[in-house]
Amino acid sequence: MNTPPITRANQATTLAGNEWKAISIAESLFLISVIAMFLPVKVYPMIFLLSSYFFYRETPTISFPKWSIALGVFSSYAILSYLINYPGEPLALTNIIKLVINFVFLFFAINWLGSRDNESLATRLDLVLLAVLSLSLVQLLVYHQAYDFKLITGSDSSGQASSLYRDSLYYWGLDDKNMFGARIALMGFSFICIPVVLKSKLSIWRIGFVFLVAFLSLSRTPIVALLLGLFFLVWISVEKKWKIALLVSAVIALPFVLQKIIRIDSLTASNDGMGIRLVYWKAFAQHIDAISPLGNGFLSAPEFLETYADFYRGEPHIHNTFLSTYLEMGIVGFISFLAFLVWFIKDCLRKMDNQKFWITLFLPIIAIMMILYSGYDNDVVMYFLLIYLVGTLQEFNIQNIRFSL
Repeated sequence: MNTPPITRANQATTLAGNEWKAISIAESLFLISVIAMFLPVKVYPMIFLLSSYFFYRETPTISFPKWSIALGVFSSYAILSYLINYPGEPLALTNIIKLVINFVFLFFAINWLGSRDNESLATRLDLVLLAVLSLSLVQLLVYHQAYDFKLITGSDSSGQASSLYRDSLYYWGLDDKNMFGARIALMGFSFICIPVVLKSKLSIWRIGFVFLVAFLSLSRTPIVALLLGLFFLVWISVEKKWKIALLVSAVIALPFVLQKIIRIDSLTASNDGMGIRLVYWKAFAQHIDAISPLGNGFLSAPEFLETYADFYRGEPHIHNTFLSTYLEMGIVGFISFLAFLVWFIKDCLRKMDNQKFWITLFLPIIAIMMILYSGYDNDVVMYFLLIYLVGTLQEFNIQNIRFSL
């Protein structure tokens, strides 16, 4: 009986199969955690808790860096604020549980990631991110098909864009335009950056693919965040002559970006998402004296906005992580959250001294936090984990990055 020759393709398939067989429980749960965030059934809190246990089991020594202490202070103050203001209230209880679970997950995952070699995990994560982004693309195409593809080239207003999202067609990601768009941006930018570190390659097809999915979401948030991150990444990695070309390209593209993506004509309209944000931020600035130095209480933003904003559309926060934190938890909450962020960034720099690349990785999340998140969202926590993983993979020279298909 003749044995068939072993080809390179067969060898690659066998190696890939063996690599996936060798995956640990903690690694599997880390990847499942990424997928769980996109499921319409909110199972991710249980996945996060289970993952935290196995991260703890596989970490030789648990450390308590400064950022974790600041996060502990923030979480404790949030719990105290909840107990004083909303004991037993279902929505508040759900949010405080989410806050605690997300931060526990972050703490144990960072300890775990920081104690090991994550190259094989990054390779697997790359495939998972491709899968979740591809399913996001399919979900968005389903929305557009039901709308007869009338908005496939963009929308004229936030209200029109939001009408694309129909509950009856929702099966993946999030049913909220801005939150889904932000998630696409964060996962997408991580997907773009993995080969930058592992192979010193900036993949053109990845950039095009991620921007396509982000654009079809009809949310300005992901496009602006992606543009900031990608522009800076290219800027720090090319020679002077290419910097000039980049600036010229940006100027040429600016009219399209302003008109079709940022929708500058309706930016300050009362039915526009950015216009609503400006109204909320104005209420904060004009009535900051109505905010107690100890904070007005966990989840108090709706009450504040309903009282002081020119109008209120029912959002649970003020669309700015830092303003929301001060409004709800005062000086203690604001300083502890800011300390967490600063110390976390410093910890990343100590782990891998590549300052320009870390700035690149943090730009999208800081931009989105300024216009969207509460601060304890699972998207924020997961993105911190992904960029920690990517940014600490290995030493590389940002100047050696080359473009590839």
